[in-house]
Amino acid sequence: MILIAGGLVIDPGHVEGSVDVLIDHGKIVAVGRDLVGQARHEVCEQINASGLLVLPGLVDLHVHLREPGFEYKETIATGTAAAVAGGFTTVCCMPNTKPVNDSVQATTWIRDRARATGVANVYPIGAITKGSKGGELNDFLALKAVGCVAVSDDGNPVMDDDVMRRAMRLAAEAELPVIDHCEDRNLSGCGCMNEGPVSRALGFRAMPFRSEDRMVERDICLAKETGVRLHVAHVSTEGTVEAVRRAKEQGIAVTAEVCPHHLLLTDDVVREQGANAKMNPPLRSERDREALIKGVADGAIDAIATDHAPHAEYEKQWGMDRAPFGIVGLETALGLTLRLVHEGRFSLERAVVCLTSAPASLVGLSKGTLMPGADADLTFVDPEAIWTVDPGRFHSKARNTPFAGWTLKGRVVRTLVAGKTVFTRETGEQ
Repeated sequence: MILIAGGLVIDPGHVEGSVDVLIDHGKIVAVGRDLVGQARHEVCEQINASGLLVLPGLVDLHVHLREPGFEYKETIATGTAAAVAGGFTTVCCMPNTKPVNDSVQATTWIRDRARATGVANVYPIGAITKGSKGGELNDFLALKAVGCVAVSDDGNPVMDDDVMRRAMRLAAEAELPVIDHCEDRNLSGCGCMNEGPVSRALGFRAMPFRSEDRMVERDICLAKETGVRLHVAHVSTEGTVEAVRRAKEQGIAVTAEVCPHHLLLTDDVVREQGANAKMNPPLRSERDREALIKGVADGAIDAIATDHAPHAEYEKQWGMDRAPFGIVGLETALGLTLRLVHEGRFSLERAVVCLTSAPASLVGLSKGTLMPGADADLTFVDPEAIWTVDPGRFHSKARNTPFAGWTLKGRVVRTLVAGKTVFTRETGEQ
């Protein structure tokens, strides 16, 4: 048995306060006061959490672990090491690997590899179409049977309306959510950043906000028609937030996620950061950023996800036109989210929900909670720790972040998966 005592436990909707947590055989068995006396004769280990926040293990709906096929960027081992260092005990990995995760064999390989080399829980997301090419649909029931928790062609929007309609019908029958990368390639073309004053000043090809908004509107209509659970990935525009809010008011089964970089940055940082600020969807305007923050606060946006997208350093040196999209996020997401909490943009409780129980529920996982019977996945946070983002100390293979040098308050100091300590931060580490 393990007894966690002295911490401030925050599990919104269930418990919040200075209570103890008792773990046995990898499960939460009790949460309450004075469990020291109750468990005195059985406890084998005690963890002093004095001065720390004790949270359910964080859950990330949107991670690129790159393995198989792109191990030079990241592996399941290094990606999950980065995850637990950032407090994430569960990650859902996108299918754009090589080969694409579009088959039972590919899903089984990822699942087995994660069990052998990973330190966090890994749940695969299967591709919607063969090779994520937007044409032939995959066998969703077969993918679900071997462990896929959702389907997505992330990075490759399903442009054909009829293909997406049929995909949603099949996903609804399989009871799998569709996680959609909403981008109209007819509008975004070969753009590398947001269309606006900054792109015009820098002379870069641009991606208009309408590219996202138009596809979101299409998919909401298809979700209403088919009854599928639609999850909109990496929301970046004011229009998307409003469309998702309206859909929810109409009772359509639509949810959405936002990434910390879209909550904290605008396209103006491209001037200094260059390709380290290149992602898809791109960083948008200040008006969009404010709408995203409001969406988190009022519940229009359900979850915060990283879209952790590691790349080799030399790839990001190719310049804005040629460099790949994406930044790493697993090791900075919590600190960046807490920055907005400190600024009073939304509550700590809301942040915890968006990083734990909400993303877990969206893909049907019994994670993100400390209720008795749940898996003992926990994240310990020192809320007073001041630290500087140093990519050279990342556990990820990749260093591509626009947040290097940022000073943040609040940091993960310990992570447990199934009751086992998988990460601890050395005292004094910066």
